[in-house]
Amino acid sequence: MSFSRRHLLLSLLMLAALPALAQKARPLRVVASFSILADLLRNVGGDAVDVSALVGPDADAHVFEPSPTDAKRLADADLVVMNGLGFEGWMDRLVRSSGYRGPIMIASTGITPRRIGNEPDPHAWQDLAHARLYVLNILDALINIRPFDTAGFKQRATQYLARLTDLDAELRKVFAGIPKAQRRVITSHDAFGYFGDAYGIEFLSPQGMSTDSEASASAVARLVDQIRREGVRAVFVENITDPRLVERIAREGGVTLGGKLYSDALSKPGTEADTYLKLFAHNAKTIAGSLMTARIR
Repeated sequence: MSFSRRHLLLSLLMLAALPALAQKARPLRVVASFSILADLLRNVGGDAVDVSALVGPDADAHVFEPSPTDAKRLADADLVVMNGLGFEGWMDRLVRSSGYRGPIMIASTGITPRRIGNEPDPHAWQDLAHARLYVLNILDALINIRPFDTAGFKQRATQYLARLTDLDAELRKVFAGIPKAQRRVITSHDAFGYFGDAYGIEFLSPQGMSTDSEASASAVARLVDQIRREGVRAVFVENITDPRLVERIAREGGVTLGGKLYSDALSKPGTEADTYLKLFAHNAKTIAGSLMTARIR
């Protein structure tokens, strides 16, 4: 084969490879339903993913209303990741309106949900053991789309899983030092049931699993009575809800608010709960601190 023909063949092969090289170089466009999932995706995907969240920091996914811009983001995505368990009641409509035809990954797949009545509790990320399963599901989804990045995905997932395991072990020691009879906490809505199951804490709230529900006068009265009768001292507001209801409950029960918890969303970048690990550690430290103070009293 002459030099010119070899040169031409090499050029054609290089041109044919350009789309694949471009595909490999471009980060995957991933749309997560809310900020906590987006953080988990970034920790596994690293530079190989470009992640955006439909429901951002300090925002409430229960009452979220998608915009045309959100539909455009879905239309351009390579992967959509949602929590499932009924958390994103608006997602099916958004997918239809966007025309998205790509893969949709349910991060809670494989989790047996706790139930309140007939409804599954969607807040499964409030248990670090469940968060490990979220990470493994994310890992599988990313590998399926980008198999040539498998090694990087696995390395980052392994490192992150170790951090989840270490934090869980640390928190179990912390809560084991608090008498179980005194582990009662009041929050705005019923978002911490999995946390309670993991660490033996009873969570009470005036609202149900969704912030879209209204707290009844009788439910509020029962909580105030329980605070007075049982000496509940751990009462918290949440970052995604109006604090006035819990402030009223604390006032009528004669207790001081114990601070802010982060339930369904991260805090804004650069603040105390802007990653999932920071969120979980902050919540645990805040709850444990309040319960220990109650013991001293």
